[in-house]
Amino acid sequence: MAARLVAKRLLEIRSALRPSPLIALSNGASSSRSFSSALNYHLESPDNKADMIWEFSKANMEKVKEIISHYPSNYKQSAVIPLLDLAQQQHGGWLPVSAMNAVAKIIEVAPIRVYEVATFYTMFNRAKVGKYHLLVCGTTPCMIRGSREIEDTLLKHLGVKRNEVTKDGMFCVGEMECMGCCVNAPMITVADYSKGSEGYTYNYYEDVTPKRVVEIVEMLRRGEAPPVGTQNPERIRSGPAGGNTTLLGEPKPPPCRDLDAC
Repeated sequence: MAARLVAKRLLEIRSALRPSPLIALSNGASSSRSFSSALNYHLESPDNKADMIWEFSKANMEKVKEIISHYPSNYKQSAVIPLLDLAQQQHGGWLPVSAMNAVAKIIEVAPIRVYEVATFYTMFNRAKVGKYHLLVCGTTPCMIRGSREIEDTLLKHLGVKRNEVTKDGMFCVGEMECMGCCVNAPMITVADYSKGSEGYTYNYYEDVTPKRVVEIVEMLRRGEAPPVGTQNPERIRSGPAGGNTTLLGEPKPPPCRDLDAC
């Protein structure tokens, strides 16, 4: 009886989660609609189809060759992450399945090996983002210092929800976990895809306030380059606000630096 109930429940779950119009990531073939292979599927959309032709630009193909040259010839599949990153830069900040297929062909692996990487790392976007992808740090130090207010201010100012792109395609706001600037919390980073892979930048803006992040957004909108790093004029990089209050002179040497004299 228990076995029959379990089997019945599994069938209900499969039915509820059965994919629709999807394509197989492993080979781009039409969906067989079986739940067992659902994890190998990707949502079809007009601008994200497996049968689309996607190629690196001529300039980026030179970069592809240079990237692959860093690895032994029998281990060029190790270049998958930098190649996906380059593809994402070229494609305006996100990776269509056709770009993943192009990378798989270059490094001579089954496409599923590339999908595994692209779906694991949050640095890879599989849906459209804005030309300026604003990422707010959501980890504890930044949260304590007001990152939630920073995010709310950005969303309200831009009139979007998290991960939603503005109508003009310029901005979207997401969350990123610890980016290593805890001493300068709260902080955001801006991935700038507005100039393609040639002009791509990824900059940190630290010690931000709700007022300052709005100013940064408007500077970007005007095509200006906000100063990167700390936004607190009283700090130099990660130094204390107002300057040092201790260790103002050369430290005294230890008494036994000359071991022979000790």
